[in-house]
Amino acid sequence: MTSAIRRTTIDCADAYALGRFWSQVLDLPLHEDDHPGDEEALIEGAGLLFVTVPEPKTVKNRVHLDVQPQDRTRDEEVERLLGLGAKVFDDQRRPDGTGWVVLADPEGNEFCVERSAAERGEQEETG
Repeated sequence: MTSAIRRTTIDCADAYALGRFWSQVLDLPLHEDDHPGDEEALIEGAGLLFVTVPEPKTVKNRVHLDVQPQDRTRDEEVERLLGLGAKVFDDQRRPDGTGWVVLADPEGNEFCVERSAAERGEQEETG
């Protein structure tokens, strides 16, 4: 028998606050049972579970999320995420338009913003 990944768990100082940030990033709701002060917060649609832990983040993430904008450009998405509270960690955009931007969420967890499918010249599959 094999295993399946059920969730990706992110340790943090404030599960609800970080869960709300990612809820806005992904435009997916937090679980209806999650409230401020809860030690866990879940975004079911993305399989992301945020868990409050006492230890602070001290080193670079060994695993990170890559997000791809669905209805805007990479640069427009970076600006939107900065407005939500993210910070630029490392800018890997190149003059030819390729590359990505590494952002940090409000608790310092790094994640990458890639170019949209349209910017990559990828065709959307239609059924």
